[in-house]
Amino acid sequence: MATDNRINFWRRNPKVPGRYLKDTKPKINNVKTKKASSFHEFARSTNDAWDIDDEEDEDFCGAPPPASSAPSGLDSVSSLHKQKLQHQADDPQSVSSQRLAPPIEVGQDLQDGQEEDAEHEQVNGRLVKSCSDADVGSSSAVRSSLQKQQSLPVRPIIPLVARISDQNASGAPPMTVREKNRLDKFKQLLASPNTDLEELRKHSWSGIPREVRPITWRLLSGYLPANKERREQVLQRKREEYFGFIEQYYHSRTDEHYKDTYRQIHIDIPRTNPLIPLFQQPAVQEVFERILFIWAIRHPASGYVQGINDLVTPFFVVFLSEFVTEDMENFDVAALPLDTQRNIEADSFWCMSKLLDGIQDNYTFAQPGIQNKVKALEELVSRIDVDIHNHFKRYEVEYLQFAFRWMNNLLMRELPLRCTIRLWDTYQAEAEGFSHFHLYVCAAFLIEWRKEILSMVDFQGLLMLLQNLPTIHWGNEEVGLLLAEAYRLKYMFADAPSHYKR
Repeated sequence: MATDNRINFWRRNPKVPGRYLKDTKPKINNVKTKKASSFHEFARSTNDAWDIDDEEDEDFCGAPPPASSAPSGLDSVSSLHKQKLQHQADDPQSVSSQRLAPPIEVGQDLQDGQEEDAEHEQVNGRLVKSCSDADVGSSSAVRSSLQKQQSLPVRPIIPLVARISDQNASGAPPMTVREKNRLDKFKQLLASPNTDLEELRKHSWSGIPREVRPITWRLLSGYLPANKERREQVLQRKREEYFGFIEQYYHSRTDEHYKDTYRQIHIDIPRTNPLIPLFQQPAVQEVFERILFIWAIRHPASGYVQGINDLVTPFFVVFLSEFVTEDMENFDVAALPLDTQRNIEADSFWCMSKLLDGIQDNYTFAQPGIQNKVKALEELVSRIDVDIHNHFKRYEVEYLQFAFRWMNNLLMRELPLRCTIRLWDTYQAEAEGFSHFHLYVCAAFLIEWRKEILSMVDFQGLLMLLQNLPTIHWGNEEVGLLLAEAYRLKYMFADAPSHYKR
């Protein structure tokens, strides 16, 4: 009978559960079933579910409402709940033999440390306080709640160290015998008077050890010569040349002709990897501003285009890793010697310039390079997986709607930074890696999500998936498999274009 009263109470009373404003009686508006006629009306009708802040949570959970504002049936239900909890405390065996009723009381004092820990939950990456013991009526209710939370288009916040660290970084498992042998082979190649670049590319294709990645990237990008004796001289000359550009051009960023370019760069820099503290440091943002502005005015055919700012970050992180071995995400770059900071900045500029020289048509007027690559991706997918291609056509999804960013940012917005660095090991080892091989990586990346894509049966769901692919926990193994599939596609399609001919 008590159970029936509880169920009927929750069904009858529209005022419970709910939240109340500070020092006021709870005022709960009646829920209208009228369908929202616009997105703004929909947002207004649902913002209460999203805008509960910490202060209101504490008000709701920390203290019970005034007695005068409590519904007439609440006291009786609360007393029943207390009696039941007391009965369970007296008879522990009864806990396992029956289900608890839905939580009624709010702000109840916790009995021990274990209950206190249970009062905090991670919901969509945000720490919130539970308002009760969080007991539920059945396991199906738990599953339903979890499914609703998981369906929300919110990326989880994970420890940022996972975004940059790789297999050989501090805190990773000890180096295996195979990895040590690979590192020794790289050191042997780099120590030779004239480095065999073809051999270096062959070994770099499957990943470059962290210890030798900076020097290897400088060599493979064409920034440094293969001759070992000339490297220091070239480094010194190119670094001086870059800072000559700074002295010559950087003051013009406020000129009428360049102020719009600088303004756009200044806006985009804080958006670069906003979750990683390293890139929010003023010293780092100033470095990026100088690099991008100098590159833009030295390449007037394209100038600065949004997306180029992302392409600086892998080079900056790799060259910084020569001097930082632990907790790079929170390292204070200003603590480094000034000469070291200048060298990292200059090397990042020249290596990014070498990369962009090969894909500059991606950033000229109307970005024809990207347009052509997106069309090529559509043609390729139509031949290797007609089911996905037809699925997109059925729900009117255009490749340009998701693949433009893949080409413009080289998948940097789709992958964690650690995966981008591993991917670029192969791009620099592969002939025309950034301009040509990237197409097959994008095709393999799309096919990787085949099951999830085909399970979406509406336009909005497909775009939400394609723009928020769950790669946050990817590592070197996943990237290695992706690259292997891309190489297979390149071998079968690029080297034999009639193979998939329709």
